[in-house]
Amino acid sequence: MNEYEKFKLERQKNIIGLEQNKNLQQNGLKFLCESAKYNYSYNFDWMSRPIIQYPQDIIAFQEIVWKVKPDLIIEMGIAHGGSLILSASLLALLDLCEYGETQLKPNPDNPRKVIAVDIDIREHNRKALEKHPLKHRLTLIEGSSIDQKIIEKVKKEVKNHQNILVCLDSNHTHDHVLAELEAYASLTSIGSYCIVFDTLIEDMSQEMFVDRPWSKGDNPKTAVWEYLKTHPEFEIDKSIQHKLLITVAPDGYLKRIK
Repeated sequence: MNEYEKFKLERQKNIIGLEQNKNLQQNGLKFLCESAKYNYSYNFDWMSRPIIQYPQDIIAFQEIVWKVKPDLIIEMGIAHGGSLILSASLLALLDLCEYGETQLKPNPDNPRKVIAVDIDIREHNRKALEKHPLKHRLTLIEGSSIDQKIIEKVKKEVKNHQNILVCLDSNHTHDHVLAELEAYASLTSIGSYCIVFDTLIEDMSQEMFVDRPWSKGDNPKTAVWEYLKTHPEFEIDKSIQHKLLITVAPDGYLKRIK
């Protein structure tokens, strides 16, 4: 056993300890709830675009992309586009590592790219993304992610891609997320992930969402639970949430196993 393997074993023991420490888990949840009151996730950019994610989930996403090495990332929800630029930059790094690519444009032999859907791509966000150095890796689609025409458009774009990662982060109601899962989760490659963000809503207090159409009992986590009842090809990778401790996606890291 080499030193790195020993390190990974030590890390795994630490993660098990985090999982078993219920007091620490409660403190993590308390931090999430308290920081959300100040829109903590709004504080960060990725390569000049607001990413609206917690740093822990950004790191987890990087680890997943490096492990899966997708040639396509599908994202529901755009906002300011930071998560798209994160995805595009990681795909560019994969090309750099695998092909020695010196351009920011996709490698013609393996055109890694990001497809993103939003019901309302605001003009200032679209312009910023169209000017970004990684624009060549982005395909933006405006419309409802659960509209059949949009679903077909995404599936048409998916052709010729073999290794696909899916992220769902748009409307957070149970029915909408469940419809997105039914529409897009099947595009996830075996061994890859369908990541459902903001499942944390189920664990937060009701008063956090008085002005939102989602709440406890009606949110991405309840949609995940419902979806998994009839889709054994996916399982929740709980090791991710255990090691992060602070994550907006508990029970949301879905790994396709068959």
